[in-house]
Amino acid sequence: MEFDFLKPVDDEILSYINGLTSQQLGSKIVLHTEKQFPDLNKIKIAVIGVLENRGDKKAVSDVDLVPLRKELYGLFPGNWDASIADLGDILAGNSVEDTYFAVKKVVASLIKKKITPIVIGGSQDLTYALYRAYDDLEQMVNLVSIDNKFDFGKDEEEVSASSYLTKIIVDEPNNLFNYCNIGYQTYFNSQEEIDLIEKLFFDAYRLGEVSNNISISEPVFRDADLVSIDLNSVKSSDSGNFISFAPNGFNGKEICSLSRYAGISDKVSSFGIFNHNNSAQESVIIAQIIWYFIEGFHYRSNEYPFGSKENYLKYIVPLEEEELVFYKSDKTDRWWIEIPFISNGNNKLKRNTLLPCSYDEYLLACNQELPERWWKAQRKNIL
Repeated sequence: MEFDFLKPVDDEILSYINGLTSQQLGSKIVLHTEKQFPDLNKIKIAVIGVLENRGDKKAVSDVDLVPLRKELYGLFPGNWDASIADLGDILAGNSVEDTYFAVKKVVASLIKKKITPIVIGGSQDLTYALYRAYDDLEQMVNLVSIDNKFDFGKDEEEVSASSYLTKIIVDEPNNLFNYCNIGYQTYFNSQEEIDLIEKLFFDAYRLGEVSNNISISEPVFRDADLVSIDLNSVKSSDSGNFISFAPNGFNGKEICSLSRYAGISDKVSSFGIFNHNNSAQESVIIAQIIWYFIEGFHYRSNEYPFGSKENYLKYIVPLEEEELVFYKSDKTDRWWIEIPFISNGNNKLKRNTLLPCSYDEYLLACNQELPERWWKAQRKNIL
């Protein structure tokens, strides 16, 4: 059974939780212990640690998630009703591929049970294992990475935290529909890589662009299946990571806001936080990132998949060569734009599809400008 890969929660954590008040988060979650495994039929969110960092060549120690769990479970929950379980840890396998296999099996099983896994690593190449978990679900995958780099590598290069994206793009089965990077810093990425993102019709938002208007990222998360956070995208003064010093990056408020956007998305079905350097200071920000994801999860509006159109206003915008169709939700005031199905084309998507968008993109269309994300999505659909 795939859950045999999971090691029970450390006794030190159990002792810590026993000393908490009944109002703190640690007293309200279900734990995988030596004596029992949680009843997954009652669980909506599962926390999993992965003690694997061989993909990070700069790693200086083994992964230790005890301080992080103490920080997380010492927090107070919001007005939450969904059941949360800590399923323990996946240990590093004999090879990195063994770890990938275990992560893939555990995550795939949870997603099939409609449980959202929060995976804490370890090096960011574990994102590849999360992506492969969707192989058996027969769907295209939208990946959003909050990262200061694109993490491309050479085709023949061994997969690592800095090259996993190439493996995702190249390896079969190729289920990747879209990749979006949020927060890249230009000086960490070659012009060749930036041009490749454009050539593949992927999306990328510079750090300054998002920091100046963080709401531009909300439609991106609304269309994501898998969200991966590289903690190096947070500046050291806010993360506490002074091993890999980062003078620039998202601040604590911004990374938590992005995490909440991920949580509130009806479509996000797995969430990963990687490149933890084991420092006690960094554990604090990770705990709060997880808290905000769970907070967002509890405010999901259940507008995906797109159901009855009775609760939506339809707007048709005629352009010179196109007719764009927008929908606005009466419930949340959020916007979508329709990606048409081309009957004689080689469509990756087998029907008309709604792409989350912003009100500003609707205004662009009204001014006779094609929204960039619309035409990129259409091009990817027929390539």
